[in-house]
Amino acid sequence: MRQAERLVFDLRRSLPVILRDAAGAIYLVAPLEGIDGAALADAAAMSGALPTQVLSRHRLASLGIFCDGLGASLSFAGLPSAADVLRHALVRGASLPPGLAPLNEAGRAALLLVRRAQLVPSALVFEVAPARCEALARRCAEGDLLASPVAAAIALCESGPGKVSRVSEARVPLAGLGDARLIVFREEDGSREHVAVLLGERGEWPGDVPVRVHSACLTGDLFGSQRCDCGAQLRNSLRTIHELGGGVVLYLAQEGRGIGLANKLRAYCLQDEGLDTIDADQVIGFGKDERDYRAAHEMLAALDIARIELLTNNPEKVRALCEAGIDVARRRVLFGQLTEQNRNYLCTKASRHGHLLDELLAEVIHR
Repeated sequence: MRQAERLVFDLRRSLPVILRDAAGAIYLVAPLEGIDGAALADAAAMSGALPTQVLSRHRLASLGIFCDGLGASLSFAGLPSAADVLRHALVRGASLPPGLAPLNEAGRAALLLVRRAQLVPSALVFEVAPARCEALARRCAEGDLLASPVAAAIALCESGPGKVSRVSEARVPLAGLGDARLIVFREEDGSREHVAVLLGERGEWPGDVPVRVHSACLTGDLFGSQRCDCGAQLRNSLRTIHELGGGVVLYLAQEGRGIGLANKLRAYCLQDEGLDTIDADQVIGFGKDERDYRAAHEMLAALDIARIELLTNNPEKVRALCEAGIDVARRRVLFGQLTEQNRNYLCTKASRHGHLLDELLAEVIHR
């Protein structure tokens, strides 16, 4: 499992990795991030094979192709260009050549790994020719390439986020809110850190502790982007929890509903072409919400918080937190701010994500 974790970091560095299946076949997996003609030619030379391209079922659905399971694999008659494979993975309305087939276990592992790495959810998979196996084995032994069993990679990715451990904390005075205590939790594979913001004195908190579970939004929370209402929701949640006598904001490293900052910005470009958030995410290969709240459960358990009053407008988040093991006693409304720039975004949250925003959107819904 540790070796499989290291694969994620190499993929994020745009490096190829090696997978071995139970039958002894060896596969070279190359991510699309940073792909160019030289990288493609090098991977083909190392493997002695042509690639297949794995694509998620969400990406395929955006192209009008529907399949069961995680996705499908596209084969090629010759070595494709970097522009070809990027178009297959990212371009709205792209046409795929014939050659789609169900994923084998190596293809499934490759797709899961790039998704866990928050990369473009597509990869090139080369089944290594027997004549190249010894040379690749030497490169793995010398540390040039990382290798892992296919089964370990799949087990890692299907295990959900790594368990979290409490690593540091400090008193941080917040403007208008007095002293807060910030506690950093790190996932065991080292990939992500989450923050718990504790407001008020623990002994004075309500019995059902007010909690906001907030997914990080760099553009909204830090830079004040008006494409969303995230920054306003974060600030309003801190103020509301302070007024209620204290509680916790869990600030989770789940940018873009779990797809990562780079993919969120790719989706923004598609939104500028007229797509809503859900359809834009689907074009680049993701579902409507890729978040996992098991880390939030572990953080609350570490803080010895058993029952919460959840600040959210999203009934699906209530359900997801309950499924993660959190006792949600009740829900409290939490609005952000309606602007001309985020109106379509908020309407999509209401109509397609099921957020309860009628009061905020009354001027739009009843127009």
